[in-house]
Amino acid sequence: MATRFSSFVRCILYIYSFSTFLCLHAHEARETTESYHLHHTHTVQVSSLIPSSTCTASTKGPKREASLTVIHKYGPCFQSNKDQLLVLNHTELLLQDQSRVNSIHSMFSNNSDGNKLRESQATTISAKSGLPIGDGNYVVTVSLGTPKTNQTLAFDTGSDLTWAQCKPCAGQCYKQVDPIFDPSKSTSYTNISCPTPLCTQLTSTTGSPRQCSNSKCVYRVDYGDGSFTTGYFSKERLTIISDAVDNFIFGCGQDNEGLFNGIAGLLGLGRGQVSLVKQTAQKYSQFFSYCLPSTTSSTGYLTLGKDSEISSSLKFTPMLTLSQRQSFYGLNLTGISVGGQRLSIPTSVFSTAGTIIDSGTVITRLPPTAYNALRTTFRQMMRNYPMISSSDPLFDTCYDLSKSQSVSIPNISFFFGGGVSLDLNKVGILYVLGQTEACLAFAGNTDPRNITIFGNEQQKGLEVVYDVVGERIGFRPGGCS
Repeated sequence: MATRFSSFVRCILYIYSFSTFLCLHAHEARETTESYHLHHTHTVQVSSLIPSSTCTASTKGPKREASLTVIHKYGPCFQSNKDQLLVLNHTELLLQDQSRVNSIHSMFSNNSDGNKLRESQATTISAKSGLPIGDGNYVVTVSLGTPKTNQTLAFDTGSDLTWAQCKPCAGQCYKQVDPIFDPSKSTSYTNISCPTPLCTQLTSTTGSPRQCSNSKCVYRVDYGDGSFTTGYFSKERLTIISDAVDNFIFGCGQDNEGLFNGIAGLLGLGRGQVSLVKQTAQKYSQFFSYCLPSTTSSTGYLTLGKDSEISSSLKFTPMLTLSQRQSFYGLNLTGISVGGQRLSIPTSVFSTAGTIIDSGTVITRLPPTAYNALRTTFRQMMRNYPMISSSDPLFDTCYDLSKSQSVSIPNISFFFGGGVSLDLNKVGILYVLGQTEACLAFAGNTDPRNITIFGNEQQKGLEVVYDVVGERIGFRPGGCS
């Protein structure tokens, strides 16, 4: 009897111990899952994905003399929107974006060396103008002339020539927020004469088809969407906050047509000799940084020059030069992870065509193989949210968030040469098309030979640093958000 009883007790103790083990194991598994979820997803309120109707200025960023405020052209921080001059139309914006991408891809499709990248040789870069922009989204305000006249310009790392609309608008000028620059009222303005060696150099480096008109040096830039600007190569005082740059070469636009509505022109931040970066090399050492605002209703910054000490939180990757299109800034993209999982993408998928970082392209374009892997894993991790057909043909992975107060978005990281891993800001993962429709903010190239473009949607909220002399590009999270 005692033996039976002790066996019964042992049985009860075994069952209890096993149950305790299962409970502890389940608890540990739950803790592991919660910890993984915490570290590899972004949980955000759906309402925070919708831009506000009021402008909120960022308190972050450098407080230096040559630091300009960056705003989105279609947000409440842009003055013209008070008069409802510009309204964000996603369909139009994304069509313009596709035109820009097509233009960039066409540039590299003719390269005889297969679009290969090589380490940059900053001292031997010849000037070539990038011609992809149709409508810049991010703008800054600088001043031209003496006395100063404020001009709101879209800035573009893929273009070299800075230009602004000028009176008397001998051809055609579109509507802009600021008064159109009048060179006749500036004591520091001069035309560049023609024919002269300087004019010949400028027209050859920008691809202008003609040189002279009434002994004045003429430029013309045609963009990928059919927009164009033409006018006179000129010299003028450019003022960046309180820093004056004398004899700055720019295009004084007399006939400007296309999709530039609202802005005064373009600020070229490319690598060609006529770009702002090259023209101010002695003053700012070919060093600049920017942080694109997290939403259209907030602000960021564009800063020229560097601090005496560079932040230790910056991660630098080598800057590459595209051998035939040296105005662009190249990167060595090596991989992508989603939700902490490194995707099985051979590095050759990225190296075949190469990668550029571009402030003017909105949606990042990836090689087909890379995009398919990203999309598949992202969909698996977002399976708790209902997928819907996109209202825009660019996107194929969209979600209806109307019944959700918050959404858990898988973290996405990019890996670059030099061992750099970059966690994208949560605002750069989903592109919100409406009050309840949010789409994966990436797209695949149709041809694996097309160059990869790291677009501005994925750069939002990051400080991006360009050290041209040091041949490197840096990233720092939380730059202006």
